[in-house]
Formats: sequence, structure tokens, C-alpha cells
Amino acid sequence: QVQLQESGPGLVKPSQTLALTCTVSGGSITTNYYYWSWIRQPPGKGLERIGYIDYRGSTYYSPSFKGRTSISRDTSKNQFILQLSSVTPEDTAVYYCASWDGYSGNYESPRYWGQGTQVTVSS
Repeated sequence: QVQLQESGPGLVKPSQTLALTCTVSGGSITTNYYYWSWIRQPPGKGLERIGYIDYRGSTYYSPSFKGRTSISRDTSKNQFILQLSSVTPEDTAVYYCASWDGYSGNYESPRYWGQGTQVTVSS
């Protein structure tokens, strides 16, 4: 059973870079056909898919996040990392890491979810 845990600062100043880490247990991030994504939910709004990194290290970013988003991985620690630059208060949200494999789940509906972590952008 794959388990995911987000970690990172809960408060980020405007114009800075938000960096979150997702630590994976119960499976390797290099296992074939697994995808590792970041999703967020701003207050009072629906889920927003940010992007993902796959088992080969290839990345995809949703159009609205392209240009200021980077998703990378550290295979030695079995972690994947989100960096979102030039943040504004509109980036305040609960951030989730999530995953799926080639047989169950997808980008819109991942199979496995972390518990989420609140990030507030404020000076």
C-alpha cells in the first residue's frame, strides 16, 4: 500500500518560492507506470491539478501552472518535490501529493493521497 506524506513550510512570503516535499513509503517512485502528482485546494474552491512526475522522471504541468512550477524527485530518498515560484496570496491552499499507477487511478482521480498540508502566502 503506497503512503504519501507532505512536508514543508506552512507560511511563505509573497514573491518567494514555495517548496514542498512528498515522502513515499510502501513503494518506489521509480516503479514502472507510477505517476506522482501535486494537487491543491484553495479556500472555498475546488481541486486544482498542478502537475506530475512519472516513474521515468518525465514531467507534466497543467497549463495554468506552467512557467513557474517545477516538479523534481530524489530517488535516493524516495521523495518528489514541488517548487512554485513568485507566489502570491492566491497560492494559499491545502497542497496534496497524490499518485496512481497504470491500472488504477489517473491525473483527475489519483488512487493514493497524502493527508494534505496547509500553505499560507502572507507577509
